[in-house]
Amino acid sequence: MSRFFQHDTPGERTFEPEILFLISAVALNSGNAIAKAQFDTVNPAALAWLRMFGAMVVAVCIAGPRKMRHRNWSRDSLRAAVIFGLSTGLTSTFFYLAIDRLPLGKGVAIEFIGPITVAAILTRSRRNAVALVLAVSGVAILSGVEIDDEPLGVLFILLAATSWAIHIVSGAKVARGHSGIDGLAMSFVFGTLLTVPFGLSDPGAVASHLWLIPLGVLIGTLSSVTSYGIDQKILRTVTVRRYSVLLAMLPIVSSIFGFVVFDQTPTGWDCVGGALIIAGIALQER
Repeated sequence: MSRFFQHDTPGERTFEPEILFLISAVALNSGNAIAKAQFDTVNPAALAWLRMFGAMVVAVCIAGPRKMRHRNWSRDSLRAAVIFGLSTGLTSTFFYLAIDRLPLGKGVAIEFIGPITVAAILTRSRRNAVALVLAVSGVAILSGVEIDDEPLGVLFILLAATSWAIHIVSGAKVARGHSGIDGLAMSFVFGTLLTVPFGLSDPGAVASHLWLIPLGVLIGTLSSVTSYGIDQKILRTVTVRRYSVLLAMLPIVSSIFGFVVFDQTPTGWDCVGGALIIAGIALQER
């Protein structure tokens, strides 16, 4: 399994980033849907930490102890892993707190402000600018939530968007600094340790529902190890700008999951927003 996370070798079959990202989005939203269904049982912040802990356990087991040794890491690599791990943990925590109050698809759409900002900063050509405008317009239509409806939920999703922007930039550095899952595993170790206070936010629920621990491993495997692992592979082959626009696919996939799992029916305008996002992704330069 660890071979998948390695750099592609000459002559090896590769997949289009859009296909890989679609798989990543399905894995991410599968975990998010499972997590959202547990918010009546456990505090969302505590479940976000269990996801981080579960992801760390799985990633470290795949990477193996030899790759985790300190001497294999430069100071810059460790710094990138710390920032990536912390931003990943904070993104998950704020996102879970937000979707406890907001519909899943609309929460992801608002959170896309983070990737939009990164893409806007890195956009240089007119074609990419038009692609970005299309994607942004689609996300704006998909978000369609009034701040007055749920101000705390919107605050949490904006904090998640900020953390996500940092996650993207630092994740690119981790992806290009290490050739396999070891970079992801080390980041998850730091992320788990640095977000322990969130894990202690609901000890009673975890103690009385021990099945939440293996559930955290499952969610972490889907939403973090699989999804972020694929993202790391993508980031080794495409620019951060293109990756940030590819992330516009997430609100579409999230809206589908919201409809199928939580009966959150998309409107006609939501479909228009999805079409604009797809057009933006198709238009951008490779």
